[in-house]
Amino acid sequence: MELQSARLILKEICWEDLDAIHNLYSLPEVDEFNTLGIPKDIGETRKNISPAIEAQKDENRKSYFWKIVKKDSEEFIGVAGLSLSLNRFKLGEIFYSLLPGFWGKGFATEVAKTLVKSGFEDFNLHKVEAGVATGNTRSIKVLEKAGMTREGLRRKILPIRGEWKDNFHYAIVEDDPRDY
Repeated sequence: MELQSARLILKEICWEDLDAIHNLYSLPEVDEFNTLGIPKDIGETRKNISPAIEAQKDENRKSYFWKIVKKDSEEFIGVAGLSLSLNRFKLGEIFYSLLPGFWGKGFATEVAKTLVKSGFEDFNLHKVEAGVATGNTRSIKVLEKAGMTREGLRRKILPIRGEWKDNFHYAIVEDDPRDY
């Protein structure tokens, strides 16, 4: 499954993306709010993305994991994902992670909007959710620009570098106003 926005293409990951994903996850700036931590080697990254690649074969998929590339150059700029509840609640949870050189240029907001739109239009979801560490002000702004509403605080739920961090819960429902 491939998704497109004005400037970006989201393509499902494959093994050829291993090096790019490993490099992304190895950056301290990217790791600041990441619960996985910096991988000790490329083998750990391979182990982490293997379930996402294997899931592509599942008939009733509950997760999608895309690389994000620029339309004009096919340049890798990050990853994004969507996890589905596959039940009567019709929920999906999104995530994204971009290379720091692409922060502050509207790409993350474009990705978040693309994921939300796909959640409603392609997956017929009722609600799309996202969690964000309370200190991650950049991502909070992205989610709010995508029309998501802060619904609450989940205390000490994120294991980040040996500490439990708080998480804001954001969501948008299918009949919430959106301009995209």
